[in-house]
Amino acid sequence: MAFFMAFACGESTNENGQARADDKPNDLIKITRAQFEQSAMQLGTLQEREFPIMVNATGMIDVPPENRSVVNATMGGYIKSLPLLVGDRVEKGQALLTIENPEFVTLQQDYLEVGQTLDYLKTEYERQKTMYDENITSQKSYLKAKSEYKTAEARHNGLRKQLAMLNISPAKVEEGNITSVTTIFAPISGSVTKVNVSKGSHVAPATSILEIIDNDHIHIELSVFEKDIMKVKKGQDILFKIPEASSDTFGAEVHLVGTSIGGDRTIKVHGHLKEEEENKFLTGMFVEAQIVTETTRAKALPSESIIDIDDKNYVLLLDKKVDDDYYFRKMEVRIGDAYQGYSTIKNADTFGPTDQFLTQGADNF
Repeated sequence: MAFFMAFACGESTNENGQARADDKPNDLIKITRAQFEQSAMQLGTLQEREFPIMVNATGMIDVPPENRSVVNATMGGYIKSLPLLVGDRVEKGQALLTIENPEFVTLQQDYLEVGQTLDYLKTEYERQKTMYDENITSQKSYLKAKSEYKTAEARHNGLRKQLAMLNISPAKVEEGNITSVTTIFAPISGSVTKVNVSKGSHVAPATSILEIIDNDHIHIELSVFEKDIMKVKKGQDILFKIPEASSDTFGAEVHLVGTSIGGDRTIKVHGHLKEEEENKFLTGMFVEAQIVTETTRAKALPSESIIDIDDKNYVLLLDKKVDDDYYFRKMEVRIGDAYQGYSTIKNADTFGPTDQFLTQGADNF
């Protein structure tokens, strides 16, 4: 696009008839109506807009503790079957894997043996109690029978709990069905995010076998520096990006502000996502965020109307219109904050409220 230059022969004035401080006999940029319309140029005036004052933070996409579960083996053993892969979807109560261990057999045998003696010990305890009440037997005999029965009862109940923790049915054991294999079930619904073992591996008690995460209710966990934390309050808006995955800006809201400072002199801020269901965020994604702590009003122009030349910023001010031709003067400006496509003009007082600027198409110069 070619633009023609014309020369101004005198000083232009502002709306009060006063000469501008920057005005001198200077080159004016001439644009014909055809050029103006062909490039879809537009004119506009300074606008007073709201600009947020923000605190910068970084963090990650995370889930509440109840939405994350690490699956382990209570008693350990050898992995007999593990058909799952990372990314598989599982439902709460679904069978995940099986573990084999000879100790499971011993545990069931102990349960049966204690159960067999429990009936006898109970009967003996009740007999001794009746005789003691009638002063037929000694207190020592009565207390011994009571102790033996209560001890066996406690052991039987403890073994029953252990079997239940291993997902082995005590009722089936009592029917004579003894097994060396136990099944581990999904504690929550979600997706498998880690598988730490393979078929045939030996796992010790409390070893992490796999991890399940439910991404249905995710949030962002931010770290805010100590110097900024006093500005952050519950309910404030959060604007964040996921730089490695998207250029879009997403919204959230401050839900909780931490009450302790970490070793890196930051405080945790917990944010709830807006329109959570519309976005497919993954746990662990890195986020760059800005927390809107307050807003201020300032005069501004569209950011695309500002031209950067040699580290200085300029706008094109409409000097005059003659017939169908537009004449613009290049004026230096000092810009401040930028938000939603607009930039604040720090020296806005230099211009009048009716001054018109080339707000669209300035990138042609």
